[in-house]
Amino acid sequence: MNFRRFILPTVAAGLLAAASIGVQQASAHHAFAAEFDGKSPVLLRGKVTKVEWINPHAWVHVNVVGADGKEQEWMVEGGTPNTLLRAGIDRNSLKVGTEIVVRGYQSKDKACTPICKANGRDVTFPDGRKLFMGSSGTGAPKDGSDNTEK
Repeated sequence: MNFRRFILPTVAAGLLAAASIGVQQASAHHAFAAEFDGKSPVLLRGKVTKVEWINPHAWVHVNVVGADGKEQEWMVEGGTPNTLLRAGIDRNSLKVGTEIVVRGYQSKDKACTPICKANGRDVTFPDGRKLFMGSSGTGAPKDGSDNTEK
């Protein structure tokens, strides 16, 4: 009898602990609305300075020349490296120095502190190719960029 009284609560506690770890890991991957503003679209034209092929999101750094003539660095969040590869974006298409146009949404931090950030929906390359670079199902506005969102 004592054995059952000990084992069942121990197993139940273990299952609850495992479930809470899974919830913590899932919450580490943010939803679009946690960081970006769906009512603040941006159109960024500039040269790639760096690409970070990391999970859960790749980051493309772009130097954008503003209306005042000053350069400002933007970090543009894309989907996972695997998502970008499936869309046709790879290390060879996003080389440092490549001039691209990114359509997306600015972060909620409009002061760009410490850097300007945006969530990229699509990228247009110098040859005119336009490819989806976002990630689906994150809460970003449905604007027709992602063919899987119907």
